[in-house]
Amino acid sequence: MTRAFLTEPALYDYAIKALGRRMRTEFELRRILSAKAEPGERGQAAIKAVVARLKENGYLSDAAYAETFTRLRQENDKLGSRRVRQKLAAKGVPSRIAQQAVEDRYSATDEVALAREHLARKRIGKPENEKETARVVRRLAAAGFSSGVIYKVLREWDVPDDALAAVEDLEEETTSE
Repeated sequence: MTRAFLTEPALYDYAIKALGRRMRTEFELRRILSAKAEPGERGQAAIKAVVARLKENGYLSDAAYAETFTRLRQENDKLGSRRVRQKLAAKGVPSRIAQQAVEDRYSATDEVALAREHLARKRIGKPENEKETARVVRRLAAAGFSSGVIYKVLREWDVPDDALAAVEDLEEETTSE
C-alpha cells in the first residue's frame, strides 16, 4: 500500500489546522509539512508555496512567535534571558529574530527580581549550607540567569562568602565553554 501525499491546497489546509492547534515557527511547520508532502523537488516547491502564502496572509511569523514565546516564558516560567534564547534556537527561530525578541522583552526587566520569583515559584528558599547554595546556583543557571544575577540573589540572602564559591565555579565553567 503506497502512501498518498498531499497536494499543495491540501498541504495549506493541513498547515492552517496545525497552526490552529498551536503557534509554530516556520522551521517546525516545514518539518511537519515535509512528512505529508511528496519527496523531492515537487514536494519542496509545494511546501515553499504554502509557507509563502501563510506568511502573506499573516498566519506564520517567526517574529510574532518569538515575541509571544518570550513573553510567556518570562511571565509564566520566570526564566532568564539566556534560557529563552536557547529555547527559541531549539525551535528553529533565526538568531537575530530571537535576539531582538529577548532584548525587547528583557531590556526593562529586573532579572534579580525575576530570579527571586523563579525560586519562589519552585519553592526554593534561602540555602542553609554549601550544598543547598550549590543547588540554588545550579537551578538559577539552568533557568538562564547569569552568574552576576545569581551572585546578587545570594548576596541579598547574606550567604557566607565560602558558600559563594559555587557561583565562582559556575563562572569558570561558563567561560571555559
